[in-house]
Amino acid sequence: MALLEVKGLTARYGDFQALFGIDLALNSGETIAIVGANGAGKSTLMRSIAGVLGNPAEQILFDGRPIGAAPAAEVMSLGIAMVPEGRKLFPSLSVEENLLIGKYGRRAPGAWSLETVYQLFPALKERRNAFPAALSGGQQQMAAIGRALMSNPRVLLCDEISLGLAPVVIRDIYGVFPRLRETGASMVIVEQDIGRALRAADRVYCMMGGRITLSGSPAGLTRDAIHAAYFGAPGW
Repeated sequence: MALLEVKGLTARYGDFQALFGIDLALNSGETIAIVGANGAGKSTLMRSIAGVLGNPAEQILFDGRPIGAAPAAEVMSLGIAMVPEGRKLFPSLSVEENLLIGKYGRRAPGAWSLETVYQLFPALKERRNAFPAALSGGQQQMAAIGRALMSNPRVLLCDEISLGLAPVVIRDIYGVFPRLRETGASMVIVEQDIGRALRAADRVYCMMGGRITLSGSPAGLTRDAIHAAYFGAPGW
């Protein structure tokens, strides 16, 4: 049984339907990537899994338990943490306060504590008393990841973590992923960068127009098939 299952998921914003019958699965210890252009429905999918958007309970299962209708606080307490698009740090709190608030509502044993997050991201320890506005974009992203890790999640959702960052910073952010996997966390990565997603994931799902258009292992997907599933047209 998959650790996380999405089964026939639909989502709406008022009269606008954003997702159409999404099916995907995440196994324990696995990393999957979800790729697609702007407006494909990737962030809506992540918000649904995290409990930010309400759905029928049976459309999302975690460890076999229906959680589609559970609020975000309950989803987080069960062991699903999200690094949201745009970081969403608390501007009036210091770096260390932002990190500490990450374990509020879930005090689970595990690899991650303030000390180990600082070991993973030494720059955060140096800036622990600074406020988010004083940090670089990369440091803000590190703080957002560290905040999510503080709850020792079983599933880590990463929504567009490379967005707006310089290539060297993106490389450093993705460079910590092997360490995250060593601790046993399963991961869902939303990315627009197809190449980056293929290198980071065990399996890839392509989305277009609120639907899954292609899925498989990176080794088993051709560039033309991915491009067609991403853009709806062949060739790169």
